[in-house]
Amino acid sequence: MLVVMRPEATPAEIARVLEAIRHLGLTPHPLPGATRTAIGITGNTGAVDKARFVVLPGVEDAIRVTKPYKLASREMHRDDTVITTPQGTVGPKTLTVIAGPCSVEGEGMILECAAHLMSRGVKFLRAGAFKPRTSPYAFQGMGLGGLAILKKAREQTGIGIVTELMDVEHAEAVEEASDIIQIGTRNMQNFSLLKRVGQCRKPVLLKRGMSATLEDWLMAAEYVMAGGNYQVILCERGVRTFSDHSRNTLDLSVIPPAKSMSHLPIFVDPSHGTGKRAYVPAMSLAALASGADGLLVDVHPHPETALCDGPQALVDGDLRDLAHAVRVLPPLFDRAPALPESQV
Repeated sequence: MLVVMRPEATPAEIARVLEAIRHLGLTPHPLPGATRTAIGITGNTGAVDKARFVVLPGVEDAIRVTKPYKLASREMHRDDTVITTPQGTVGPKTLTVIAGPCSVEGEGMILECAAHLMSRGVKFLRAGAFKPRTSPYAFQGMGLGGLAILKKAREQTGIGIVTELMDVEHAEAVEEASDIIQIGTRNMQNFSLLKRVGQCRKPVLLKRGMSATLEDWLMAAEYVMAGGNYQVILCERGVRTFSDHSRNTLDLSVIPPAKSMSHLPIFVDPSHGTGKRAYVPAMSLAALASGADGLLVDVHPHPETALCDGPQALVDGDLRDLAHAVRVLPPLFDRAPALPESQV
């Protein structure tokens, strides 16, 4: 249920509604808006009588939310979510680029990559200190040492850090080292992990599971938001199909319905979606045309020596071409240029 307050409702009247919700054993979620505050209600297993709230001072209406994902639903939060980070704004009328190697492979490589991305106007570096790999013998990342390298890159260049959290044990360390916490496709329904990042105060980049429906994905986001962290970014990264011409099938058709059903920003990862460097630029532009709010692309200074996913990583020439495109094209879609002209 969503309790809509009158524009002139006082803080005391809002507090009274919050207390009435808690009195029922439910959880209130205040959602301040441009002209009024709405209060989402979660925790109920059955219908809640709206008459309990419409009689309270300052309340304009109480509206039932029909979707199983309440906080992630546009029924409860009509306006697009805007996420603010020290490096910039993520959300409507913007296009954010996150780039970097799949994993942290060493200090020199990460510092080189961070400096290069900043010179291109890219404000976020993505690299995994912990890596989920299909084979137990593949490179698993540098762990806590990798987080230390990422923190050093941020200190030296000012670039924002996006890195993956794989288990509850390392949640505090990853939160400290990152500006955006990534939850990977294999952990999209790791409910203990989702609950834990719901307690974090950093934005969460939630990748779609490789066989997840849109509702599965939004319900995973709901787990994070139910914990009190409303800063969730969805990320489409391809699903498993029978096709063998690419690593996964990048499902750009999910973006319009996701935008209509949810207020959360949505990114696209064309690198993991295709697995092939040559396909990444075209799918990046297609993602922009589909309505994506950002891109997550693999970039490596020396992909031929990469310990993880080298064939899909862009090199400097590819990045330069993509940077030019994401400067020129966004205004055609009523978005601000992703990168400054002087840095393309």
